[in-house]
Amino acid sequence: MSSRDTAVDLATAYFDSGGFLADLRRRVAMPTESGPDADISRLHAYLQHELAPAARHLGASVRILDNPVADAGPFLLAHRHEADDLPTVLVYGHGDVVPGQDGRWREGLSPWHLTVEGDRLYGRGSADNKGQHTVNLAALEQVLTARDGQLGFNLKLLIETGEETGSPGLREFCHAMRDDLAADLLIASDGPRLAADRPTLFLGSRGAANFRLGVPLRAGAHHSGNWGGALRNPATVLAAALTTLVDADGRIRVEGLRPPAIPEPVRAALADLTVGGGEADPAVDEDWGEPGLTPAERVFAWNTLEVLTLSAGDPAKPVGAIPGTAHADVQLRFVVGTDWRNLAGTVREHLDAHGFPMVEVDRVAAVPATRLDPGSPWVRWATASLRRTTGKSPAILPNLGGTLPNDAFADVLGLPTVWVPHSHPSCAQHAPDEHLLGTVAREALAIMAGLFWDLGEVRGSMSA
Repeated sequence: MSSRDTAVDLATAYFDSGGFLADLRRRVAMPTESGPDADISRLHAYLQHELAPAARHLGASVRILDNPVADAGPFLLAHRHEADDLPTVLVYGHGDVVPGQDGRWREGLSPWHLTVEGDRLYGRGSADNKGQHTVNLAALEQVLTARDGQLGFNLKLLIETGEETGSPGLREFCHAMRDDLAADLLIASDGPRLAADRPTLFLGSRGAANFRLGVPLRAGAHHSGNWGGALRNPATVLAAALTTLVDADGRIRVEGLRPPAIPEPVRAALADLTVGGGEADPAVDEDWGEPGLTPAERVFAWNTLEVLTLSAGDPAKPVGAIPGTAHADVQLRFVVGTDWRNLAGTVREHLDAHGFPMVEVDRVAAVPATRLDPGSPWVRWATASLRRTTGKSPAILPNLGGTLPNDAFADVLGLPTVWVPHSHPSCAQHAPDEHLLGTVAREALAIMAGLFWDLGEVRGSMSA
């Protein structure tokens, strides 16, 4: 007789039998790097030879479609329709990875070979995102088997190949394919859990707006002895300007860059969460950032202004000269409710008011913030499912501290969005020695099998 327990047991058996390692090893071996110099044929091959067969094995029809942005990677779109009166879920993942950084990995490791050392599964994409979408595809397969060839819901699968470079074309693709992507819910997996041993849900992501401040005072540098005291130093000007934006304790000083008050449901969701504390995590600076907030509130419910670069002259070869120019790259990580569209004007007005008209402001790029209400019925449903499978109370993050292209689903498609991450904070994603934890992957398979089984039990409307 088909049962939820059968689906969960099949999912963990897939891991225990070596099936998960075999699938992930094959996928990690494909160097699907994205970026300006990406080999689009490799991205296409990953979709065609790896993920399309997996989707067809689920009984889905599959299309591989070109990106509306020239020279950007393709999309895979799959659809399995069981009945008009069943809920429809859109499952998302990405097949591209950051550069492998060959030669920088620890001795004995390679970005393109899955290496198992104890609980760690090393390889580029093991955590971000090949391991995570391998979990979800396998869990769907086990539910299909346990339910005698039925999922109990309609499935749509979207895999992009440009997430690591800002998801070029994803929003345009979602606009153009709105009908094909229509669903009741997005379920996706990316990013880390709050901690390796705590199942996690996050419901959106903080936005990110990068901008550059420049102080181009003059061409070339001038001798600091002959001209010191007569020429304004652009590095000094820039450093002073930055302190009017964010103070020495990390508190944002520009009212227009600060978020609205933290909503009570968000504050309640974060009440029992602890940031950091893992073996390889950095120590949290308790006295940094907005006063009166916990570290969890600062990361998941507040804005931060981070100076990413600060440059003048040649840092590698300093000489006794006043530089002619200086610049800084600055990033605003922001939550829902922030007026990010007027960022450049807000910063410009602030600098002028503080006597820095010579500091130029150039907004480079921005990704919107998204957040599903923690009180959504879908959140309660997913929370109950994870608790039933693991016996643990999952961490509920109103939004990820980082940034994902969730606005394509929340804003363009208008979907409630529930993310179930399968990695951990110290996985070294985007760095040498990226790895996935086997214990987390095994638990994740059980979680997703239970979640997809429970979706097949949903009948009628569940408003977000």
